[in-house]
Amino acid sequence: MAQGYFITGTDTEVGKTYVTRVLLRQLAAEGRACAALKPVASGACVTPEGLRNDDALQLRQAASVKLSYEDTNPYCFAPAIAPHLAAAQAGVEIELEHIAGIAQRAAARVEILLVEGVGGWYVPLGTQTSVADLALRLAYPVILVVGMRLGCLNHALLSARAIEDTGLPLAGWIANPVDPDMAAFEDNLAALKTRIDAPCLGSLVRDASLDLRCNARAIRLP
Repeated sequence: MAQGYFITGTDTEVGKTYVTRVLLRQLAAEGRACAALKPVASGACVTPEGLRNDDALQLRQAASVKLSYEDTNPYCFAPAIAPHLAAAQAGVEIELEHIAGIAQRAAARVEILLVEGVGGWYVPLGTQTSVADLALRLAYPVILVVGMRLGCLNHALLSARAIEDTGLPLAGWIANPVDPDMAAFEDNLAALKTRIDAPCLGSLVRDASLDLRCNARAIRLP
């Protein structure tokens, strides 16, 4: 059975998909059989094959083992709104057991399975469920993507505490400079390293001139 990791973030648009792609690139370069799931995605385009989410397509492309789109992204919604609202509009219930079954089948085909959440840790998936409940059902160690920008200290520390409070292991966190002009970046990074009781797995460089390979060398899995 594969080793799995659940990728969450301090917020939406903090680079969870980018980080997951970087990790997949790193694993594939090492010759490891790897794949990723994006179980729930809001914001999709209509194609001849059905709704397709760009993040999920990028994960399929980066993986060394190609899963079907339906397994990669079983819950795909057109409007770019909170997933529980998009699901309600579509008359769909996001079933954690269905996602767990897909993850189990995928894990039988790979060495490393990455599962990317949606939004932040407590984003609702239904009336009684959230991203945290999905992570608990899968029971994978969690990797937290910290969007480095003004306000990230509070978001990161709250997210880390929330993950720990669920009882799941926080395997580590990755700093992603979503604001390349962030003031006192190194000082903020140092503050997080002394306050989060989990290792920093790396700090990415966001530069349009760099490709995934450069950042793949900058981070590591636990």
